[in-house]
Amino acid sequence: MNTFWQRIFPARRDRIGGAAGSEGKAQPPPRPGAARRRIRLRLGEGGTAALFLLPSLAGFAVFFLVPFGVGFYYSLVDSPIDGSFVGLRNYADLLANEVFRRAALHTLLFTAVSVPLNMALSLALAMLLNRNIYGRNWLRVGFLAPLVIPVASVVLVWQVMFDLNGTINGWLHRLGRAPQDWMESGAAFWVVVIVYLWKNVGYNMVLFLAGLQNIPPEYYEAASIDGAGKFRQWRTITLTYLTPTAFFVFIMSIIHSFKVFRETYMIAGEYPQERIYMLQHYMNNMFQSLDYQKLTSAAFLMAVVIVALVFVLFRVERSISKSIG
Repeated sequence: MNTFWQRIFPARRDRIGGAAGSEGKAQPPPRPGAARRRIRLRLGEGGTAALFLLPSLAGFAVFFLVPFGVGFYYSLVDSPIDGSFVGLRNYADLLANEVFRRAALHTLLFTAVSVPLNMALSLALAMLLNRNIYGRNWLRVGFLAPLVIPVASVVLVWQVMFDLNGTINGWLHRLGRAPQDWMESGAAFWVVVIVYLWKNVGYNMVLFLAGLQNIPPEYYEAASIDGAGKFRQWRTITLTYLTPTAFFVFIMSIIHSFKVFRETYMIAGEYPQERIYMLQHYMNNMFQSLDYQKLTSAAFLMAVVIVALVFVLFRVERSISKSIG
């Protein structure tokens, strides 16, 4: 019977003989998800991750890489429109500019003063809030509040405090002291430092607090049994195991110190007092005057300095981590 039907219907013979196999049973149809699984296996984990990252990578390329390349091109030509290639002449002219050198010096001075103060104050607050004190949770929220408050609304408060007829001068007048125009004197530098600390101490405090809570308490108990005092425990245990966190806080503090232009600009305007005239002011003024050559050259010099500094810090942190481990 089977031979008769196989002669008449060759397709049926293929299904019976080939597809059914030796047992004469047809194989089950493939499941709906089998094709997708084969594609997923063919792509691999890296290909799947690339598909998910593709929108972010596209946005990164359009809004960062392309402007980065265009800006670098502008720094190597004498004009953004039909300009000719001049190489590093724009960078040489920039370094010879006295205003740029003064702005760079003020920026480095601000970073050198504000970053250590930020780290010391945030570490002290983290160690304080790491203890079981009254109102600890409310204090944490209070120190984190500057991160969520809009800058534009807070600047009004700082202007009222440090204005010539502001709150601080009112207190000085009650004490019999002469009022001072804080933003038009050398004190403007310390006003910006205070604003920077107020804005960033809470963020670094949280990072240090997380690092402190990751140190096993058994280390302190063993050191106390061996006769080590509080200061020695802090120096040999706390600071040693906070080294990775401290380096991260240090890098983030440097990056945030270059973002203080927003607050300074809102408080003091485009041309502030000389001691708080920084690189960001210089680049902003070059943008308004459409001097793209100086603008992009200054931006790339600042980026190179930041990247080099971060690279050196990471190398130092790796060597210290290896010595600790």
